[in-house]
Amino acid sequence: MQSVQNYLKAAVCGVLILTTAASCQKEFLDEEVLNNFAPETLTDEAGLEASLLGLYNHFSTLYTYSGPQGWPAVWQTGTDIAWSTQPQGIEIPFFNYNLLSSDNEAAGYTWNWAYVMIKNTNFIIANLESDAVATLPEERVTELLAEARFFRGHAYNTLATAFGGVPLVTEPITEPRTDFVRAPLEEVNALIESDLMYAAENLPDIENVTVVDNVRATSRANRHMANHLLSEFFLRTGDNAAAEAQADIVINSGLFSLITERYGIQASEPGTPFSDMFLYGNQRRRQGNTEGIWVLEAENPRDVPGGQTNAPQQRRIWGAAYHQKDGMAIADSLGGRGIARIRLNNYVLYDLYPEGDIRNSRHSIHRQFYYNNPAEQYSDIYGEPVPYAGPDTIFIIPPYTLKWGHFDPLDLFGFGMWKDFILMRLGETYLFRAEAEFKQGKLEEAAETINILRERAEAPLVEAGDIDLDFILDERIRELLAEENRRFTLMRTGTLVDRAYRYFGDNPVENYQLQGLTETHLLLPIPQREIDLNKDAELKQNPGY
Repeated sequence: MQSVQNYLKAAVCGVLILTTAASCQKEFLDEEVLNNFAPETLTDEAGLEASLLGLYNHFSTLYTYSGPQGWPAVWQTGTDIAWSTQPQGIEIPFFNYNLLSSDNEAAGYTWNWAYVMIKNTNFIIANLESDAVATLPEERVTELLAEARFFRGHAYNTLATAFGGVPLVTEPITEPRTDFVRAPLEEVNALIESDLMYAAENLPDIENVTVVDNVRATSRANRHMANHLLSEFFLRTGDNAAAEAQADIVINSGLFSLITERYGIQASEPGTPFSDMFLYGNQRRRQGNTEGIWVLEAENPRDVPGGQTNAPQQRRIWGAAYHQKDGMAIADSLGGRGIARIRLNNYVLYDLYPEGDIRNSRHSIHRQFYYNNPAEQYSDIYGEPVPYAGPDTIFIIPPYTLKWGHFDPLDLFGFGMWKDFILMRLGETYLFRAEAEFKQGKLEEAAETINILRERAEAPLVEAGDIDLDFILDERIRELLAEENRRFTLMRTGTLVDRAYRYFGDNPVENYQLQGLTETHLLLPIPQREIDLNKDAELKQNPGY
């Protein structure tokens, strides 16, 4: 012990001698305190490009957040499509709404995610609108500005859907503030519309976005992403004619088309055009996905440094825990290893899809298991169907969507999911148009629009008399199951309470029943932490919390 102490004393003395000597030459101990609220001005295109790329990384964390494993379940359970079966924790207040309070973790993360995006975009926008970029071509400044404003509009649209009116911040914050107040929802909507319209008018189309290493970076913002989001925005704000017009811009652009023929890596194997779109290796435009308007690309960080932030859990929460069944092995054809934190409810599994609808085929929703472990001890049952018995149907071998299926032979545990996110696609654009047509009383047109999707799905066609909001919301499940944020859709349309109680059904897991849901929950609570820190003004809570 003494020798260690002597060594430490000698080391400290050496450092003191060196620092003293250095201080004679340079006052290097004079600390320059930089206010972290005052970032440096960006003046060159490379710096602006780097900042814009950072927006994509931050945006992805809304989907890849994996601190709490149940994060993706927050937006699906307690609605009209899914039960919780093995909740991790963060999703519990979203089926037992009696527990949803202003301290809710999911609401807090959503709020913080959006305002970090807004802070970053405001900084970029302020630089692009300053004289500091005078050396850049005006058209390039406009395009970069449109990209930043798209992300700001998206962030505020997320906040408006989740919370209603929120504080409006449109300039960089240069000093600490504790005096935020909520702007009326109409003012928030006005900013969203302004930002997204600017993006729609000034972003390039998907065939003219940035080229990187001789490959067109079609995951970068294009104008039709803004049109698509504007269609949803106008549906939320009640301008249904404008919603229809924005959807038409995307549909009539000639740049996107529904997948109606087999393509890609498994085109010669059993499957459907619909299921092809969700296979790893088929999701990007350059891989044949003509339907994708915005595909957030992801790479395994083991292979591509920085390829994806966090370890998204969609595959694990949707996929069955079939590996817990004796005689079953983890397999690519089964979508990799899942743990079934949520399960599709009986309405979706047994009542929703018409006969012949390929969106309900075995290539999209896995329903029947066969013993697949070739080990000798299972030789007598290998290849035989696995019978359903007792709790197996809850989380071990329940039917489940394969949209998030992903298999990594070097990660059988399934820690992460290195799969692209199809964030916007033409199928949903048609559904936006149908909803807008219905809300204008154009039932014939709405039926025609729905039938475009049903023809692709090989489902029976519908007539004007079949169309109402319930039917459209059902069709959204058939088309967008496990893709859309179902909670936001039902909050946006004001149907969460009715449809959740009507279609949720009795969860066989006794402790995880739907309870306490009221009209209060059409909005999330303003995070209590934000209210408490905002000491110089009142940040009002949403009613009921």
